[in-house]
Amino acid sequence: MKNAENSIDTNLIIEYQSGNKKVIALLVKRWHIEFCRFAFWYTKDADVAKDIAQESWTVILNKLDTLHEPKKFKSWAISIVNRKSIDFIKAKNREKIRLKQYSNENSNTVFDEKIDDQEEKKILVLKTLKTLSLHQQTVLKLFYIEDYSINEISEILKTSKGTIKSRLFHAREKLKITLKLRNYEK
Repeated sequence: MKNAENSIDTNLIIEYQSGNKKVIALLVKRWHIEFCRFAFWYTKDADVAKDIAQESWTVILNKLDTLHEPKKFKSWAISIVNRKSIDFIKAKNREKIRLKQYSNENSNTVFDEKIDDQEEKKILVLKTLKTLSLHQQTVLKLFYIEDYSINEISEILKTSKGTIKSRLFHAREKLKITLKLRNYEK
């Protein structure tokens, strides 16, 4: 199935590079929703994810003529969406830091909230995930949620298989340790 889909993409890219610019509509139709989903995983905001996908298409269209191996379109394009998503997250984090600093300077109010145990565990897992490097978060997402193989992740992120395996291992270990420590605290 993947080979058939890859073949379709390859043929569309070759057509595009040969001058048939109309095939881009088919390529967009095949991949736009996937790009939105991929960006949404990072942003958790559908509108932002659509914007990232659109920005990614702009880059893809501008550089599609330079793609030397059309069969690698999927990993090449997803790596562009990945980079755009990470750039957005970094910018958002910088903004959060600025807002937090402003808030701390202008307010001393702290709110205590009671959260049930299950919700607390979810929050703990999400907080722990956020402490992982963006590289580790990306590898976890691609491996567990998007169901890519180590080889495919390596190709998408343009990183060696050994590095992908290492990031996956260390991310899992950090999650295990944090969750075990939390259980001991109770």
